[in-house]
Amino acid sequence: MITSPEPEPPAVPDAPASAEALLRALTLRLDSQTKPPGSLGVLESLGLRIGMLQGTLTPSAERSRICVFAGNHGIVSEGVSAFPSEVTLQMVGNFLEGGAAICVLARLSEASLHIIDAGVSPQAAAKWTAFDTFFPRAQRAGTRSFLEGRAMTSQECDAALQAGREQVHLAARDGIQILGIGEMGIGNTTSAAALCCALLNAEPSSIVGRGTGVDDAGLERKRSAVARALQFHHTNLENGDAARHWLEAVGGYEIAAMTGCILEAADARLPLVVDGFIATAAALVASRLKPKSLEVCFFAHQSAEGGHPLVLAALGATPLLSLGLRLGEGSGVALALPLLRAAARLMCEMATFETAGVSNAFEAEPPV
Repeated sequence: MITSPEPEPPAVPDAPASAEALLRALTLRLDSQTKPPGSLGVLESLGLRIGMLQGTLTPSAERSRICVFAGNHGIVSEGVSAFPSEVTLQMVGNFLEGGAAICVLARLSEASLHIIDAGVSPQAAAKWTAFDTFFPRAQRAGTRSFLEGRAMTSQECDAALQAGREQVHLAARDGIQILGIGEMGIGNTTSAAALCCALLNAEPSSIVGRGTGVDDAGLERKRSAVARALQFHHTNLENGDAARHWLEAVGGYEIAAMTGCILEAADARLPLVVDGFIATAAALVASRLKPKSLEVCFFAHQSAEGGHPLVLAALGATPLLSLGLRLGEGSGVALALPLLRAAARLMCEMATFETAGVSNAFEAEPPV
């Protein structure tokens, strides 16, 4: 069987020196391609954003990685989860053995996986030494209950932030072009909801959802825990100071690690895909600590967790997908990565009217 060779992608000049010139050049390229302007919808804006972040007319999202940050939560003692805390450690093992949903989806999207123990078990390092994709960074086996005191100390928060920053450094070393963040942590929807309520001045009833699937009584316990935490840790601090206060007071080690990952990605101009509700809570914290951090964030999906749409709206974020997911793990990231890869390839490989010898009906202004 004889097959036709794939056409050579059109030659693209080097990127202009300034951001303004690059934006004009990328926009011109999109509008010169063999399609009506804007007809590829969101894919066009995605390709343009990746090109701007990478500083090139030939963006690429081929080499991708998903980081799954894990941590336990002391607030589980209040009966806010349908599952016990030991499930977090068990699921870390499942990630490493390749049996979890994110493992299947990461293989499908051709993304590598890193599993980071941000706060599950300080003893886990000895258990999984054979896995070079496992990063034992836990200082403590879960946060403290935020109804009894602060969830973490300032020093613990710093270390968790650094665990996230480290993954951006490793991504740069490994030539990763697009990074994704997800999480695993029994009890973390309660911590994330408390963070979002505090930073958005929202009522628990509008943010707190069922998480792992708690019944009505469990949902009421979650809402009560968040409401009490908001009173217990009340502060008059604002903006970045308030974000740091609430991250330490009610956050999780994995949420802090994802926050650090976003902040470092912003410094590195590395495109970063944010998963569901928990990861979006980390993005909210990062946006208060460094507003420009949202420039690198692509929001994978709108989850089925009740408060997620409200938090996305507060961030001015438009999710790429809406599939009713509420798993976490970075599952939405893995599903969104092919869209970002497609957007970058279209920017690079699609012919222009000139190179294809196709008449451009959109070149001239229509008659008035």
